[in-house]
This record gives sequence, C-alpha cells and structure tokens, in this order.
Amino acid sequence: MIQNLPTPQNPLKIGTRGSPLALAQAFETRDRLARAFDLPIKAFEIVVIKTTGDKVQDRPLKEIGGKGLFTREIEDDMLAGKIDIAVHSMKDMPTLQPEGLVLDTYLPREDVRDAFISPRVNRLEDLPQGAVVGTSSLRRKAQLKLRRPDLEVVEFRGNMQTRLRKLDEGVAEATFLAMAGLNRLSMDHVPKSPIEAETMLPAVAQGAIGIERRLDDMRMAAMLEAIHDVPTGQRLAAERAFLAALDGSCETPIAGLAVLLGGNIQLRGEVLRPDGSQALNAATECLIEDGAKAGREMAQDLLQQAGDGFFDWR
Repeated sequence: MIQNLPTPQNPLKIGTRGSPLALAQAFETRDRLARAFDLPIKAFEIVVIKTTGDKVQDRPLKEIGGKGLFTREIEDDMLAGKIDIAVHSMKDMPTLQPEGLVLDTYLPREDVRDAFISPRVNRLEDLPQGAVVGTSSLRRKAQLKLRRPDLEVVEFRGNMQTRLRKLDEGVAEATFLAMAGLNRLSMDHVPKSPIEAETMLPAVAQGAIGIERRLDDMRMAAMLEAIHDVPTGQRLAAERAFLAALDGSCETPIAGLAVLLGGNIQLRGEVLRPDGSQALNAATECLIEDGAKAGREMAQDLLQQAGDGFFDWR
C-alpha cells in the first residue's frame, strides 16, 4: 500500500517541456497514473519548463551543447523539489543522469520508424536531383546523404509544428519526423510515408517515453512501477548500452534498434561518417537478460571497425 497518494490539494507535479508533443507525453503519463491508482486528474499538475534547447532555435544542437539542452533545467527543478517526476522523449536523453536522479520507468513504445514528409512527392526516391531537405538530426542527415548524396540538406530546428510550417513555407521540399510523434498527436492529415527500419535505422530509443525521478523518492518509485512497461525497458537497456559505449550524443550519427524475439533480443546498430560518405553496421542476438552486455560489445566492434577520425567533421 502506497502512503500519501497525491490529492487535488497536494498534487503530483509532472515536469515537461512545453511543445505539443511533450505535453501529450506528459498527459499520457498523468492519465496512466490516474487509472493505475484510481485518482482524479486534479491530483496531478503539469509543470511546463522551458529548456535551453527550446529557447535557442537558430543554431545546430552541436554548437550549443547537445542532448542535455532539452533536460538540464527540468532536472535542476526536480533536484530542487519543484517537480516530482519528469517526462522525456528517450531519444533526447543523455545516457548518464545527474547524481541523485534515476530514469527507470518507460511507457509502452510507439512506432519506432521515421516518416518521410513532403507535400510534393510520396517517397524519398521520388525527390528530384538536388532537392532541398530539412533536418536538424545528424543521424538523418548522414543517412540521407549516404543514400542520396545529390540532395541539399538544410538545418530544420523546432518542434513538429514549426518544422511542418517551414515545409509549407517552401524552406525545403521534404523533411523527416518520427512516426511516434505523429501518432501521439493524431496528425493523420500530414502527408507521410513510413520508412522501414531496414531502410533507415532509427535513433536509439526512438518512440519511447521515459519518466525520471529522484533516486531517494520511494513513493514515486512505487507509483511508477505500476505503469512501467517491461518489454520497452528491456529493449532500451540494450540500445542505450550500445549508445553509451559509443559515447553517443547529438553530435554523433548513431542509429540502433532492439527487437524482442521470444526469450531473445535482436540488436542492430549503425554508425556513420557525419558527411554520409560511409556507414558501418552490426547486428547481434542474445538472451534478453544479456542485452546490455551485447550492446556494449557491439559498440566496441563498431569502434574497432571505424578507427580514428571516423566521426570527425569535414
């Protein structure tokens, strides 16, 4: 029995970024907790926190600090006791948490695939020679240049709505978004073509929502255990171990995906030169409980193949 469940007078405070997608993920977390403990919606408070990554939109992430730009202010507020938990898109999360915080709860994973978005053509293959494609993702940029070196790639920062507006304004002829985000926002009107993972391996942890808490908050640990999705946690353990061993960040083109097959886990990974001139791939299969170990070993194999200078900017 959990003591001191939240009430409308003393609500559980959920920290999140303020984009429509971030809010949708926070609402999903709130609703799952409310159902799990038969609590009214008013027993929860959504606290919007603006991060550096949200404030600075005119420069690539690699120039202003990488993945932590979307989490630092939120985590500072949690350590200060201003919020109880934080809801994150896992593909934005560094592999290390600040001291005193833990990330051990995941909601059921959505569609992991990227979506090709264009008002003019239906598939990446249909884009004309030299067409302009917008993306801020180094992974997508490198994968795109690997397959279509003729295309021009321009920086496309901002939330999903901002990027779609830029597309409408003609800044680019096409872009990529995560299928998970489109699904969570019920954006069925967006002209999209899902790209199978075999063609374009997604970012590590794409489609997954993670919930962070204070390490010593046992009440929250007990509450979050009720909504944790074990299969998602097993998959992310392997993927994030792979990413961590590669010292992955927003500055490195890395892709990875784990799939459960009975009692086994199958893991695929890819590292690319930033200019898309070369990609290295690896795959492995092991028992689910050995997923993190397999992820680290696969990363070491790719690092040996890559050698010095593979990730250097040209």
